[in-house]
Amino acid sequence: MDGCIRVFAVFAILCGWAVSPSWAEDRSLTIFAAASVKNALDDIDAAFTAKTGVKTVASYAASSALARQIEQGAPADIFMSADTDWMDDAAAKKTIRETTRMNLLGNSLVLIAPKNSKIDKVTIGPAFDLAGLAGQGRIATGDVNAVPVGKYAKAALEKLGAWRAAESKFAMAESVRAALALVSRGEAVLGIVYATDAKADRGVKIVGSFPADSYPPIIYPLAATLSAKPGVTDYLAFLRSSEAKAIFERYGFTFLIPSAS
Repeated sequence: MDGCIRVFAVFAILCGWAVSPSWAEDRSLTIFAAASVKNALDDIDAAFTAKTGVKTVASYAASSALARQIEQGAPADIFMSADTDWMDDAAAKKTIRETTRMNLLGNSLVLIAPKNSKIDKVTIGPAFDLAGLAGQGRIATGDVNAVPVGKYAKAALEKLGAWRAAESKFAMAESVRAALALVSRGEAVLGIVYATDAKADRGVKIVGSFPADSYPPIIYPLAATLSAKPGVTDYLAFLRSSEAKAIFERYGFTFLIPSAS
């Protein structure tokens, strides 16, 4: 066992991590991840802990909020964003190790309504009348100025010529899960969220899918933070594994990298 620790220590040093004497005792990792990956990542973290004995603590929120918390010194080992913009921002602020960065997952954008809504089977395309479809109700999505799902939603609606008429009807939420909850509770008649989130809540239904060419590709990059513990290398490797791939795909994500065995 001591030999294994020594080998790991050498490997960690070569990768640029300072080996903390407390790692062998602490053996825990903190993951800051986009709210939309919660269900899948909870399962993956449980599998990782069962396999390695390393505990994980996950904090889920909008990518914008997590990036700012890390910049302000929040103790995180991994940052997983729901778009490349906030990972680029983290790289510019030098809060991540760019050599560990990878684009792990993909997703798609859908229109949802409460499960008992009369709205169903909406064709989304050019001149899409989202404002008329919502009527006097509200449309929920993430904050279009910061939260990735909101930025994707606005981009799609602008491309389809529907943003200007519908803008005043939007209820801007702090994360995609908060937007999902507004629709699930019937506080919004429609919502724009990721397909994976829509499938995770029985209180909503997917009524339409946005054309893939109407918004930038939805990519989830992740990276180790600058202050990450050496044990993060094992976690990064596990996220690339076939076991993690199977879990992500079960929840509807697209796996963007070749999986390791």
